[in-house]
Amino acid sequence: MADTRPLSPHLQIYKWQVQMVTSILHRATGIALAVGTLIVLWGLVALASGEDAFNQFKICMGSPLGMILMIGWTWAFFFHLCNGIRHLVQDAGAGYGIAQFVRSSWASIIVSILLTLIVWGCVLSAGGAA
Repeated sequence: MADTRPLSPHLQIYKWQVQMVTSILHRATGIALAVGTLIVLWGLVALASGEDAFNQFKICMGSPLGMILMIGWTWAFFFHLCNGIRHLVQDAGAGYGIAQFVRSSWASIIVSILLTLIVWGCVLSAGGAA
């Protein structure tokens, strides 16, 4: 008997839309948050281990790579939070119209970027990343 089931299309077939991007980003930021939490845990352990260990952590996180990682982790946190709230609203039965869905997807992206800029603006202006 021949297998006549249709084949699933892959990502190259679909036209990229903001809803598709936010869905993929939600999964990716969930993974990034799990991995980035290990860096935060390292900081807490270094803090509990004494001044020398914490100074070494500060040197690593104050480097350009460390700053990129922490800013990226902050954005991942805020995007995952905003998109999770959007999903919560949709789970309540609202926002299923295509126009509302597109607007809320863009809002998740924009608000997460703004919140990241606000937090890091405060951190850097207070000298917290030095």
